[in-house]
Order: sequence, then C-alpha cells, then structure tokens
Amino acid sequence: MSAARERVLVTGGAGFIGSHCCERLCAEGRDVVVIDNLVTGNRDNLAGLDVTFVEGSITEPGDVERAMRGVSKVIHLAALPSVARSLERPLDTHAACATGTVNVLSAAREVGARVVYAGSSSAYGDQEERMKHEGLREAPLSPYAAAKLAGELYCRTFARVFDLSVVVTRFFNVFGPRQPSDSPYSGVIAAFCRNLIQGRPVRIDGDGGQARDFTYVEDLVTGVLQCLDADSRGCETVNLAYGQSTTVMDVYRRLRDFTKEQLPGQVVPDPQMAPPRKGDVRHSLADTTRAKELFGFAPNVGFAEGLARTYAWYRTQIESE
Repeated sequence: MSAARERVLVTGGAGFIGSHCCERLCAEGRDVVVIDNLVTGNRDNLAGLDVTFVEGSITEPGDVERAMRGVSKVIHLAALPSVARSLERPLDTHAACATGTVNVLSAAREVGARVVYAGSSSAYGDQEERMKHEGLREAPLSPYAAAKLAGELYCRTFARVFDLSVVVTRFFNVFGPRQPSDSPYSGVIAAFCRNLIQGRPVRIDGDGGQARDFTYVEDLVTGVLQCLDADSRGCETVNLAYGQSTTVMDVYRRLRDFTKEQLPGQVVPDPQMAPPRKGDVRHSLADTTRAKELFGFAPNVGFAEGLARTYAWYRTQIESE
C-alpha cells in the first residue's frame, strides 16, 4: 500500500499534539481517521483538515474497533494528561492511559496495524543520571507516570506475544501552537505566554530551577512520523526531544523579554512563586542517541525558534479574542 493511500488512525487527534500530527499526515496525502472524546481535545483544532472523525473514547472497545477499520498505522496519543490531574483523579487517569492503550493495541492486532505509542519522560522519575536514556530503570513519581508506563508495558507485551510492531516514543515537555493555555493543567510555556501577553503575573511552582527538555511540537511530529514509517519489528523505545535542558525560570525570562520587546507598553508583573508540586520531576533531559540511530531523528526547528513561534502564535490568538 502506498504512503499516499494508507489509512492512519490518530487517537486523541483533536488534541494539541494530535492535531499537528493530522495536519502533517493530511499534507502528505494520507487518509486520516481521528478518534477523540473531546474531553481535552477540540474539533476546532482540525478545522480545514480532511479527516474522518469518530467521536468516541478509547476506553470503549467498540469505539476503537469502529475507528480502526481499514487502518494500517496508528499514532496513539489519546490520554488524560497532567501530573496534577492524576493526583486528583488517579482512576480516570489509569482508565484513559492504561486501559485505553490495551483497547487500542487489541484493535490494532486484529487489523495488523503498526502502532506508535506516545509514552512519557515521566517514566524516568528523578534519577541521579543526568541524561535519561532508554536503558534506565523506570521510577514513576505520579499516577500519570505510572499509567503511561503501564501503557508501555502493554506495548512490549503485545509486540512479544502477538508479533505487533510498536514504537514507544517518550515525549519530553512538548510545546507549541494550539496547546491549551487557560487551564489549571496547562503546560508551563502556554500558561506563561498567555499571562505575559495579558499583563498578568505568571505562577512558578518551586524555585524555577527545575529543568526540562522542552520540545517544539513540529520537531516532535517529525520524529513520530519517522517512527511510524520505519520498518522496525517488535517493540522499540526511543526518546523524542532535543537533548537540551532549560530551566523554568529561564523560559520565563525569555518570554518576559519577548513581551518587553514586542509589547513595550505592557506591564510585566513579577512572577508569583508557589510551593513545589507533588510528583514534579526536578531535572528532565533526554539522551536522543537511539532515536537518531534507529529512525534518523533530526529536529529542524529547535527550542529558541520554536519558543519565538509559539509566543507569536499566542499573541495573535489573544489579541484577536
């Protein structure tokens, strides 16, 4: 089957990362199916894209089987994201991230589809080793991390027992356009952009020294599609990130400087410092060697340019509200 005609299912395709995957797949001429229950996703994210939309939940096997018909590849992104939300709703998090993944894998097995699973760097937890590589033991610190890791374990098992081709991609703090910015569970870059552009103080949990491997969504999608189109067998696990660490405080300062330069009349209040969050990892930095060697992962945009593009996008959105 040619790439131009293959049918790809994107679970959670109306979400932030999912909609960017759909945009790229459609641009490449592929037949795209989306399943999303719209709990955290938004149909507007898919505006103008020629996709088949199935409103349903991956926790319902019948919904997944319906969406999986005729599919040869799957990008499995659907989850209930956020460490903070998982502390409040651990059972819901488990259902979406673990049980939902079993349903997706089971349906993919029936049609023989290749699966790329969106794992999480939270699987590593806090460990002394500076660069997190795939050979490290897992040490989840939150129900979200545990549920996403459970999904990984199911991926490995289905690959081993049922000969399913799977790639587990561990994401590291993805950011970019269309990421929700007005929720208690918003990513830090999205929330910082909105508050600074609106002249409101940002909230920094802890001392701001916690470091992240922030990854621009366009580069992440490139890596996901490289994994999707490869011919690996069994289950491979790879980090998709930059291998570059930036502190939350440094992100704030960069975005603050954007605001002062681009909105010179805007008041920029001092940040509000809050206690550290439970389950928060102090340092997160990816070793991307395996992704490069196995799938040719080579980001093109980078953190600095991605941050500038993201700020510009939020500025346009907020100024048009």
